[in-house]
Amino acid sequence: MTIHSIGAKAAVKSAEGRVAGYDWRTLADELGGYGCAVMEKLLTPQECRQIAELYSDESHFRSHVHMARHGFGKGEYRYFRYPLPDLIGGLRTALYPRLAAVANDWNQRMGIAQRYPDEHAAFLRQCHEQGQTRPTPLLLQYVPGDFNCLHQDLYGDLAFPLQVAILLSEPGKDFTGGEFVLTEQRPRMQSRAEVVPLRRGDAVAFAVHNRPVRGSKGNYRVNLRHGVSRLRSGMRHTVGIIFHDAK
Repeated sequence: MTIHSIGAKAAVKSAEGRVAGYDWRTLADELGGYGCAVMEKLLTPQECRQIAELYSDESHFRSHVHMARHGFGKGEYRYFRYPLPDLIGGLRTALYPRLAAVANDWNQRMGIAQRYPDEHAAFLRQCHEQGQTRPTPLLLQYVPGDFNCLHQDLYGDLAFPLQVAILLSEPGKDFTGGEFVLTEQRPRMQSRAEVVPLRRGDAVAFAVHNRPVRGSKGNYRVNLRHGVSRLRSGMRHTVGIIFHDAK
């Protein structure tokens, strides 16, 4: 798959093929047990390089954020504009139905009425009806000393409870440090941290806000945040695929 040239429909079909190759029962179990799950080699090294190279071309993006200006950490990222690059748009469309099944199960267990439609286009229509029309997929860039504070990517009243980040750089070669970190705040208990090891092209799906945990008296909610530890050397690029749009 190339970044732009094959067209949106072909990109979705190609993405659906690679997404279907994962064991989604196991991934759903990992998401339910730990709040995150890794899809190894979702992107090829060439695709990772092609996406990372987009960062310097402002025509692909709607906005540019310097984290330090907002207290988000240190580093920067750019939000893509519509239409998304074919590869990223195709993956967003193909990943959504698999994750929607998990999200609907979670909401049922947590007693949340919201249910998510089977197709991403239908969910985006719901976002747009609520005034959330700005695309949220983003490309992040870190250099030595940069980090991303623990946070949640909500962007509006309607937020899909799972998202995906894909590492575009090779740890130990392109950069050191910069680990993906997920924390889980449990009621009346100390918080739990999960450090997720990734290689170039690997994707991690993870909870945006809450997930259910089964206890002795039924399911209860835990609150999650994610971030990136301090980069020690080199340069690190990541693409984030968020499924709801922003106000």
